[in-house]
Amino acid sequence: MKRTDLAKLKGSGIQSRMQQAAVPGRYGQQSGQVQSKRERREADQALGLVPFAVKLNGELIARIQAHQQQRGAPLSEVVAELLETGLSQVKK
Repeated sequence: MKRTDLAKLKGSGIQSRMQQAAVPGRYGQQSGQVQSKRERREADQALGLVPFAVKLNGELIARIQAHQQQRGAPLSEVVAELLETGLSQVKK
């Protein structure tokens, strides 16, 4: 067997062992683990959140997004706050 063939064989053995080794949790699936859609939906339901889709004018959406960027809060919180404010004024 040639020297180069022996090096290739040795390299392929190392390669296969590296592929079979488990990835440490801090670098693999556990790092920045994202919830699945089901888990996220269950967490939202536990908080009492309900999905609510509406169609709005593009200019209004731009104003809401600008307000959201000023506050630096999530869009759902900003929309909920604006709806609460608007509904409290309607009741009066």
